[in-house]
Amino acid sequence: MASSKTVRKLQVVSPVPADIDIANSVEPLHISEIAQELNLKPNHYDLYGKYKAKVLLSVLDELEGSADGYYVVVGEITRTPLGEGEITQYPLGEGKSTTTVGLCQAFGAFLDKKVVTCLRQPSQGSTFGIRGGAAGGGYSQVIPMDEFNLHLTGDIHAITAANNLLAAAIDARIFHEASQSDKALFNRLCPPNKEGERSFSNIMFRRLKKLGISKTKPEDLTPEEINRFARLDIDPASITWRRVMV
Repeated sequence: MASSKTVRKLQVVSPVPADIDIANSVEPLHISEIAQELNLKPNHYDLYGKYKAKVLLSVLDELEGSADGYYVVVGEITRTPLGEGEITQYPLGEGKSTTTVGLCQAFGAFLDKKVVTCLRQPSQGSTFGIRGGAAGGGYSQVIPMDEFNLHLTGDIHAITAANNLLAAAIDARIFHEASQSDKALFNRLCPPNKEGERSFSNIMFRRLKKLGISKTKPEDLTPEEINRFARLDIDPASITWRRVMV
């Protein structure tokens, strides 16, 4: 949200419509208009459609000599049932997002201050769970609400994919160790080159050091050392890493 030049005030009606109806009743400004009000040039951000963009970290270098602004943090101290017990370990449903957006609307639309609202992208776990999304509510919400809650710029999907990639790697490792010999595993980890020579990578040297093995050539390892080096011996009953939807 930028200065009042780019703020469109809505007519408040009673009773207040549903959040999604309010969100759909507004035509968002093109993100380039918001960026212009913040003195951001096209080379300062990457567009994600018409209404979303990522500001590049290189902007920090250009603002190094600029005067500091004010940073206001909205938190909570009074937990509701949605922030207690076994439902979640994090405070939820306290109205932090709604308060934050409403506060910035007051600064921008009514006090004509240059203000930016910063919210963490909501987890899809809570969006599809008991609480719903985290775009604020009523007339104090982020739009497009559905894109903010479900996708935004795709970063939350990248976290999901990274977590599940590790889960897949654990599964694959257990499968290969259960179905292959020490020699076969070692050949996969240290395959010979065209000249028939084997070598350790940097990460392998770190593993050898952790195992207390000081040898630098694969051919110098004993059968017992090959076993220790090639196998993680993960106990399937001890795995706590799960596939998730973040």
